[in-house]
This record gives sequence, structure tokens and C-alpha cells, in this order.
Amino acid sequence: MPTASDAAPPLLSALSGRRPATLPVWFMRQAGRSLPEYRAARKGVGMLESCLMPELAAEITLQPVRRHRVDAAIFFSDIMVPLKLAGVGVEIVPDVGPVVAEPARTASDIDRLTRLEPGDTTPITAAIELVTDELATVGSVEASWTPLIGFAGAPFTLAAYLVEGRPSRDHLAARALMHADPDSWRRLMAWCATISGHFLATQVDAGASAVQLFDSWAGSLTRADYAAHVAPHSRAALAAVEGRVPRIHFGTGTGHLLEEFAVGADAVGVDYRTPLDEAAARLPGVPLQGNLDPALLAAGDAALFAHLDDVLARGRSAPGHVVNLGHGVPPTTDPDVLTRLVERIHRAHAS
Repeated sequence: MPTASDAAPPLLSALSGRRPATLPVWFMRQAGRSLPEYRAARKGVGMLESCLMPELAAEITLQPVRRHRVDAAIFFSDIMVPLKLAGVGVEIVPDVGPVVAEPARTASDIDRLTRLEPGDTTPITAAIELVTDELATVGSVEASWTPLIGFAGAPFTLAAYLVEGRPSRDHLAARALMHADPDSWRRLMAWCATISGHFLATQVDAGASAVQLFDSWAGSLTRADYAAHVAPHSRAALAAVEGRVPRIHFGTGTGHLLEEFAVGADAVGVDYRTPLDEAAARLPGVPLQGNLDPALLAAGDAALFAHLDDVLARGRSAPGHVVNLGHGVPPTTDPDVLTRLVERIHRAHAS
């Protein structure tokens, strides 16, 4: 395992606000459907089931590191996993997404739900130990090992699924509950923060070197609603690992919330809608992650690399920059495109 004398991997340097010689890159959803080896490994196994099989989860986590030589692994899991471990009836339905058996829409529903405790995370710990054992021997030109990023869903995204019962485009029921019954909403969000924070801490305890809090749906909120009804709970989730590892806060469609996202986090992920130099001007001193447009992965190398050059130039405005997509890898992506992209990023920064 890494020791204190080992050089810091580029990812950790960048998240600390430094400029390593090699610009670090990893991709959200890099361990997923774009890889043929992933589809082969998961054949016949449900999503949540695969997340709770340590050997399988570890193998899937490691696949993109072996193939693309990215500068970090992201733990293969799902934001619904901690809910399932706590006893919530939830399944990932193909072509639909997470479906909750008993949505929490009333005060009594929320009373029932919030009595649940975080569940047994033994499968998570076992998988991470397998991953970090291999990553300890997989390095870059600057370090002898590769870090693992743990993650969890942010409280609002979890709450939105729990209230709506399934994916929603506008989260009307969740947003209505926020205002119709603020006390129940606060209790639901506090419980979600506990669940997310516990999941982050479990991954760090097992060996994760950084974490990311994903807020897939916060972009549906006004800044006022986010600040009053959501931000304190996201910060509580992030506080579960404060001072232990770098913490990235990321959401989609959240350009209007960047200042809020930066409070309580060590770095902010920026989606593809907000140029990095604009984000850096609004968040002075904050390391940034992002923000290639995933659509460009299918636009050909000329268009993709021109876009990359623009993102890298804008990213120089930040004290540290981790290259990533401004959202996840689309499942139809040619894996060879990602491999070439990683090579280009490493060469571009070193030259």
C-alpha cells in the first residue's frame, strides 16, 4: 500500500490546488456500459446485485484503469445502494431507472423511513480492499499508485427519488413537499445526509483517497430554495469525511449554484454548460473538475480535440484542474476514443 514517502498522484495534487506535471483525468461513468468487458462481467446480474458482489464490483471498478490508464478509479456502485442497505425497497428497472416501492410523500411515510438505520456495508469494504490492493501497484509517471474515488448521492437527489418514487424530469412532488411541510422535508433531508455521509465514510475507512458527492437533480432548484432547504444537508454529508480526503461536489445543470456547491467541499465539479474560466472567476482559489461535453465523444477526433484544447486553456484559470466530462460517459461511446483522449490530455499538459 502507499506510504507517506510516495509522491502524491496527480489527482490528489490537483484537488489540493497544485499543478502536477501530468494533468489528471478520469471520467464519470468510466466503469460502465461503454466497455465490452463490463457488459460481459455483468451479464445476467442486476445492477444493485452487482454492486454488492465484492469481486464483481472490484473488477468493474478496475477495468477502465487498466484499459484507459486514467488517473483515478471511481468505485463501482450506485447512489441507491446505501438506501437498499438501509432497508428501502428500491430496484433499478431497465430503461426506467431507480423505482422505490413505497414513496415517502407524507409525514407518516417520512417517520417510517427515517427510523431506518444505515445497513451492513461489509460488501462495500470488501470490494474496496480488493480494488486498493491492485491500485497500489498501478502508477503514473509521478506516483507509484492510483487513487480510488468513493462517492454517494447527495441528499436532495436521494430525497427526490424517495418522494417521487422514480426518475422525474422536474421533481414537482419533492419540491412541493419542501414548501408544504418544511419540518418533514428537513427530517427527510437530515436522514438522507446521514445515509450519504455514512456511505462516504465507509469508503474512506476502506481505502478511498477522495470522494465525490453527486447531486443529479439539484439543478431543478432555485438558488434560494437550494440555500435554504438543501445546502445544509449536502454540507452535513460532506462533513462526514472532512479533513480526511479531498471532497468534490458535483451536480448537473447547477451553474447557478456553484458558489453554494463550493461551501463545505474542497473542489467543485463543473458541468459542460459553464465554461471553466467563468467558474474559476466565481470560485477563486477553488480547484475545479470538468468539463468536456459528452456529446463531443461521438463527434470525431478533430472536433473533440479542439474542444479539449479549449477546456484545458480555460481550466488554467483554476488553481488545480482535474479533467473530466461535464457529465457521464454515454453508453454508446467507443472506448478507444476515451483511451486516445487520456493520452492526448497527458501529452498536452506535459509539453
